[in-house]
Amino acid sequence: MITLSDPSLFTEQVFMGGAWCGARSGRTLDVDNPATGEIIGSIPNCDGDDTKAAIAAAEAAFPAWRARTAGERAMLLERWNALVLENITDLARIMTAEQGKPLAESEGEIRYAASFIKWFAEEGRRVGGRMVAGPEANRRILVMKEPVGVSVAITPWNFPAAMITRKCAPALAAGCPIVIKPSEYTPYTALALGKLAERAGFPTGVINIITGKPHPIGDEMTANTAVRKLSFTGSTKVGALLMRQCADTVKRISLELGGNAPLIVFDDADLDVAVASTMASKFRNAGQTCVCANRILVQDGIHDEFVERLGKAIAALKVGPGDALGTTIGPLINAEAVEKVRALVEDALGLGARISVKADNPMKGPNFVAPLMLTGATAGMRLASEEIFGPVAAVFRFGNEDEAIALANATPYGLSSYFYTEDLHRAFRVAERLEAGMVALNTGAISMEMAPFGGVKQSGLGREGGEEGIEEYLETKTFHIAGLKS
Repeated sequence: MITLSDPSLFTEQVFMGGAWCGARSGRTLDVDNPATGEIIGSIPNCDGDDTKAAIAAAEAAFPAWRARTAGERAMLLERWNALVLENITDLARIMTAEQGKPLAESEGEIRYAASFIKWFAEEGRRVGGRMVAGPEANRRILVMKEPVGVSVAITPWNFPAAMITRKCAPALAAGCPIVIKPSEYTPYTALALGKLAERAGFPTGVINIITGKPHPIGDEMTANTAVRKLSFTGSTKVGALLMRQCADTVKRISLELGGNAPLIVFDDADLDVAVASTMASKFRNAGQTCVCANRILVQDGIHDEFVERLGKAIAALKVGPGDALGTTIGPLINAEAVEKVRALVEDALGLGARISVKADNPMKGPNFVAPLMLTGATAGMRLASEEIFGPVAAVFRFGNEDEAIALANATPYGLSSYFYTEDLHRAFRVAERLEAGMVALNTGAISMEMAPFGGVKQSGLGREGGEEGIEEYLETKTFHIAGLKS
């Protein structure tokens, strides 16, 4: 059992058309705690018919919701934001129980999630248009912004609160009702957010949350003509499938997909900053983030010192359940994730890498993985081209700037890149040459509500956050007015 100050925030029903209910078939799915393997509860296993009903509820709510003023929509978002922050402890406990991350990280994610609600409440007030000079004196051309329509969001398990608010807050602010499908591994955070949205006073059908296996839900979302916008965060493989499925109805799509982030440490870097930032980027959420440092590229001159310092920091990490005092590394989400990390490490060791340091792992649960550092990593190893998605720091050595750039860009992905230097000239050269949607200099933090987030190449389409985030949910209409009399 999860101990909550407000037990009503934990619900095993979905939210459709303003009502809490089960799947029409009565089928359910169990959800477990990755730290203990214990069943937390069960959720409705919704199918295509349930999804169709949720979409119909959103479609019915659209005319009235788009007709509300931006200020009225903003007031509801502000109330929701306040309720999320008021219930941060309970929301964090739910998240840690179903996802595994340490409580401190869960609380941090709830604050991060709330920041998107606050930001887009304000951005919604700033949606406008413009007047274009016409070719004749009696003509006016107005460029207008309107909500795209019913939107759907499919969100991942690694950030079960932030990935929801980063999608639905701009949709709601723009005037779009939304249907949310959270991961079946971490549904309870989403449902708790739905409870708080209901309390905030959102009208019936504006927010809908359904749970279950992805295929029948995704199939209906992509085929249903009432859906005009789909936003997805997850693997490139699934994103490409959704893109193909959306083609028949020509939906607008946003895809935040896989990454293979390089982190480059040049000889002139501030090593204190580089090591601290590498730890923050690599080991947040036990390495289960799409923007974490997947390949750590270190220049010859400081390689050994950097490895020594990073090794000491890794050895100090504490593995344990997310709700245990002092835990910095929780469990991975499931056995499949553990097996992938094991296979990547074994492949690297077989090709000449070595384990330079490994933290203690006192846990007996099958989903706990000891953080470690591999040195001697090379381009031919699987972890050079595949996301590790676990607490493994793979260190590659390079000689000069051109070599570092070539290694960094040698991937079909382009979500995030990090580099460390004190040379201003190099800073601009490298930033412009790195093929990524987000580039960070001397920091490992790139996710924040006021900055656009998204990738290039096979890392996706579109942007979330910043001014760009709300544009994803707006259509541009050009209004021509002719024959005006002077």
